[in-house]
Amino acid sequence: MSRPKGWERRKGSSPKKNTRNVYKDILVVCEGQTEVNYFKAFNLRLRFDVEFRDMKGQNPYQLVDEALDIKNKNSYGEVWCVFDMDMNKGGKEYSDLDAAIQKAKNNNLKVAYSNDAFELWFYLHFNYTDQENHRTFYYEKLSKTWDINYVRNGKKDDFSKTIYDKLGKGINSLQPKAIERAKKLYKAKSGLPFYKQNPVTTVYKLVELLNDNLRP
Repeated sequence: MSRPKGWERRKGSSPKKNTRNVYKDILVVCEGQTEVNYFKAFNLRLRFDVEFRDMKGQNPYQLVDEALDIKNKNSYGEVWCVFDMDMNKGGKEYSDLDAAIQKAKNNNLKVAYSNDAFELWFYLHFNYTDQENHRTFYYEKLSKTWDINYVRNGKKDDFSKTIYDKLGKGINSLQPKAIERAKKLYKAKSGLPFYKQNPVTTVYKLVELLNDNLRP
């Protein structure tokens, strides 16, 4: 199916959301509301259609399965899966992460994965680390940076909607440093099995795509 132009998608009455064969540029499927609220804060141009879905804490393999099912019932230019790995859970979590990423790649799904936590991406805006850390490390650092209890309040809907702005915009944006640091980590760790890539976050790849489609 040829990709429709932006104006072709919008002439006439507005299409209903989430129906079969409605074209969107990308679908972003996330583990939870923190990720969804962060990505929704990007001020994207009107002709770049993105749908974000919160999968309510599904494990990586379940999330990829669900994303694949949604993709097969709809029309999307790209489908992205955003998830992380809790190293505390051990072997089952390790195998789920590797299997999920491989299944996504086999089915042409994009993946923005983090090891150990999505919050590594936030932390990289302020500091660099190449030491293996558990998510509690990032929670503690973000708690001090933002003067909150991140575990108790940082993941709440109202606070997570402010994180994009807290990381700065324009000339005050800390994001370029985070991208630089994330790329450095990925280059150093990408030769390892996915579950051993700690710390790594490929969230920067999705961020760069969204940045390419920001409003002027």
